[in-house]
This record gives sequence, structure tokens and C-alpha cells, in this order.
Amino acid sequence: MAKVSFFYRFLLWREQHIKEKHFILLISFLVGICTAAAAIILKQLIHFIQHLLTGNFNTAGANYLYLLYPVVGILLAGLFVKFIVRDDISHGVTKILYAISQRKSRIKPHNTWSSIVASSVTIGFGGSVGAEAPIVLTGAAIGSNLGRIFKMEQKTLMLLVGCGAAGAIAGIFKAPIAGLVFVVEVLMLDLTMTSVMPLLISSVTAATMSYIFTGTEAMFKFSQTEEFDLQRIPYVLLLGIFCGLVSLYFTRVMNRVEGFYRKLGSYWRKFLMGGVMLSVLIFLFPPLYGEGYDTIGSLLNGQFSHIMDKSLFYGLNDTYFGVVFFLVLILLTKVFASSATNAGGGCGGIFAPSLYLGCIAGFIFAHTSNYFPFTIYVSEKNFALLGMAGIMSGVMHAPLTGVFLIAELTGGYELFLPLMIVSIGSYLTILMFEPHSIYSMRLAQKGELLTHHKDKAVLTLLEADSVIEKDFQTVAPDMSLGDMVKVISRCTRNMFPVVDERGVLLGIVLLDNIRNIMFRPELYNRFHVAKFMVSAPAKILINTPMDKIMEIFDDTKAWNLPVVDEGGHYIGFMSKSKIFNSYREVLVDNFSGD
Repeated sequence: MAKVSFFYRFLLWREQHIKEKHFILLISFLVGICTAAAAIILKQLIHFIQHLLTGNFNTAGANYLYLLYPVVGILLAGLFVKFIVRDDISHGVTKILYAISQRKSRIKPHNTWSSIVASSVTIGFGGSVGAEAPIVLTGAAIGSNLGRIFKMEQKTLMLLVGCGAAGAIAGIFKAPIAGLVFVVEVLMLDLTMTSVMPLLISSVTAATMSYIFTGTEAMFKFSQTEEFDLQRIPYVLLLGIFCGLVSLYFTRVMNRVEGFYRKLGSYWRKFLMGGVMLSVLIFLFPPLYGEGYDTIGSLLNGQFSHIMDKSLFYGLNDTYFGVVFFLVLILLTKVFASSATNAGGGCGGIFAPSLYLGCIAGFIFAHTSNYFPFTIYVSEKNFALLGMAGIMSGVMHAPLTGVFLIAELTGGYELFLPLMIVSIGSYLTILMFEPHSIYSMRLAQKGELLTHHKDKAVLTLLEADSVIEKDFQTVAPDMSLGDMVKVISRCTRNMFPVVDERGVLLGIVLLDNIRNIMFRPELYNRFHVAKFMVSAPAKILINTPMDKIMEIFDDTKAWNLPVVDEGGHYIGFMSKSKIFNSYREVLVDNFSGD
């Protein structure tokens, strides 16, 4: 009790002596330190496990342990999640989007550590996914739970979730600007004068911590030995389109493969199918092992002769078609390896796979272009770098994140113009086919996605239950006009739902429609409700998103509509005026000061 009372005394002291906006800055600084520590721990764990398992592998041939390690990794991670965590920790960024979109911003405390354990085992043993989505979920959980500890309000909690995500990206990539832009573009958090400083403080603090403990060098060593020439802009535009199409392939195939695994039902079926698919792919194509950052580093420095090391294809290293064919196969199979990893029980994200595929796509594009006659030579190193921004922009629908992240990751600031061209080209290409990113499409399909469009955002935050009015008096179809008049005399409403004995809505009685007969007693026993009831202009299903409900109101021109469940049972009424009042309340509570 002494500790609790001391903490609450501290909270009271803070309220009296530290302004809210200043205290938020202090918490965002603390969030930056914690998220950087989590990112450093995760990266060190992954590299330790990978070095321990594969450090002595033979480079001149196949290594059959590739068939075993990935299966063991997703098994250990799956059992950890199933029996210790006992919660779904996959799709980390989607979970954050959901927390933000519902304005709850409450992420479970175990997410501050469970994703680190599960993803380090998954990736260290060879799972073909990235550590970035798990660390983003970890950072967001740190921000959310620190805010709850200090009893911050919901609006501040949402900002701290964004601070945690920004700090996680900045910490693991040493990219503070990318961390800030990621929160705005991917998590769709509005950037205002109130939010910009906490986000910047978390990002800069996390990046600084990473610099202190892991050195000041960029994550990928890249030296631009070949200057970019404006004559190569047409090739950059074509690369943007190519990256957009590869992004579309990755997004569509991942959704279908995940759907296939969901249909398997049983955890052990998913594990067996995922384990077999993953281990076979990694055995055939060892660069699929883990995050694949070694491959990225090699291609960014023009070194591709050892790409086929530790594989069955080792003897083809010196042939042009062998290298290109090998990389094309990796480009096509990476999505299957990543999907199998997560569906089989592993834990990881698609951040690293996006960078990996982008690097390979850019290299293949440049390498192939240089063998066509009458073409201008394009730098394979530069285009590998540009491809990383292109695929990330396409898959995540985040062109600014792609530009700033790749520039900060590699130090390739001199390529800023082509980076922007490729990112925009890729984004516009995939936008013609997919309106939402791979992260947000699941929520968009359910109508739970918060966007920068303020009207849609407010409607997303409105809950249907809060605007359903249930004080309408129901009547039966066999009720006489006389009994109907007695009901009317006791009510203040001018609309009455007609339901059968099972509660199924049959129609409605409008007071205006019976006003000419309700004062004629001689008709009280001659007319029954079934005679003068009418059909509702439309019925609203209880789980319909609010933006769709407003479309129904607009289409029918009605001010009141009945709400029913999937079985047609009457629940209540929604009125347009009630929705408008709730809309104004949500707008004031959640968007004031934006």
C-alpha cells in the first residue's frame, strides 16, 4: 500500500507542478529509450541465434540443416505463443491500426515482450520474415502501457502508441525521419502541432540510443560510385512501374496463401504445411533464410557472385543467366516463404521482405536492362537501392516512408530525386489495383479503418450501439385499431415497429398514416395493425459500418430506420439526428485542436 500511495502522490504532484503537454514530452522521451532498448535486444538475439546455427555452414554446397532449423524455429515460436502467451501476436501493424482506429489505443502488456521472444526465435532459426513489425508492435505496446501507468487520457494514449511505433522504426533502422513519416503514412495518425514534438522526441531519442550502442554507420553500407544521370529517368519510371507490379503480386499472393492456411483450421495442420513449405524453399534458396539483409548488403555493393553460396546452385555463380534465374526464383518464392513462416506458427513482419524483394527487383531490372542492345547503362547498385524504396512504397502504400527510410538506411541521399520517382511510380501503379495497403486492407474490409479523411474517421469511431434508440413501443400485427390508440396515448413517438411473436420485424406503423381514422371509435374493431402497417424504407443490420449506414439514409431520404439482427429480429431505431449529434460529440472529443 505504501508504494501505491507514493505513486498516486507522485501523480498528484505532477498534476500540480508539470503541465500536461510538458509531461507528454517527458513520457515520449522515456518511450524512445525503451523502444530503442527493445530494438537493440531483438536484433542482437536474432544475430546471436543465426551465427550460432549457421556460422560453420559449408559455402560450396547444400546444407541439409536448412531443412530442419526453420521447422524447429516456427515450432518453438508457435508453442510459446499457444501455451505461454495465449494470444494472437501476428499482424502487429494491423493490430496497432485497429487500436488507433477504435480510439482505444489499449495494447496488452504482454506485447511489450512477447513479440521480441517469438520473432527472435522465428527469424534466428531461419523464418523468412522481418523483425520490424514485431518491434513496432512492441514499441506501440510500450507507449500504450506507459501512458496507462501514468493515467493519461485516451487521446494522449493514441499519441503515445504512435510515439512507440516511431521510436521502434527509428531504433531498429537508425532512421528518425522514417519513424515519424511511418506513423503518419502507415498508421495514419494525424500530424498536428500537438503531436509532432512527442513523435520527433521518441524518434530522435531511439535513433540516438541505437547510434550509441551499435555505432553511427548506416544499417547498409552503400557508396555511390556512379552518379545518377538525368538520361536514366525513363528507366527509373519503368522501374517504378515494375516495382508496383511486383508489390501487387506480393500483396495478392500473400492474401491468398494466408486464406489457404486459415482454411486448414487445426494449428498442427498449419504447422506441418508451413514447416514443409518453408524448409524446402530455404534448402533450395538459402538467401531466403532469415531477414536476408546479407543479400541486400551484397547487392548494394555490386557483389553478387556469392549469392548462390550454401546452395545446390553453387556451380552457377559465374554465369549471367544462372544468377538472374536464381534471383527471379527468389523474387517469386519469397512471398510463399514469408506466408508459410507466419501461418505455420512463426512471428514476423513484411518490412524486411519488402526491402529484400525491392533490392532484388531493382538489381534484376538493371542487370537485365544492361544486356539489351542500344540501351544506356544503368547502375545495378543504384537500381537495387531504388527498388527497395519502390517495393516498400507499393506494399505499404507509403511513398514517403520508402524514400526517407531507404535514404537513411543507406546514406544514399544523393539519389533523392530517383528515389521519389520510383516510390511515386510504384505507389500509383498498385493504387490502380489495390486501394489499401497490405496492413490496412483487413480492417478496411470490416469498416474499422481510421483514415485521414475526417468525416470517414469520425463515422468509424461512432459505435452503432451508441446511436440505437430502443424506447419505441412495439405492436403486434393482429392488434386492433382501438388497442393501437391506447398504445399511442401512452407514447411520445410517432412511429411503432410491428413484430411477430418471435420478435421479427414485419413493418412499421406511422402515426401520420392513421391520423384520419384513429379518432373514429366505430372503426376501432374493424381495422387491425396488419391492415395499415407499411414496410420500412430500409432495414439496417446491426453490424453495418457507420459510413454504410449513412449511405442507406442518403439513398432512402429517411430520418428514422429500424435496426435488425441477421435473423430479422427487431432491435431498435436509428435516427439521422441522433447520429449527427453523436458525430459532433466525437468530433469535439477526438479531433479538437487538430
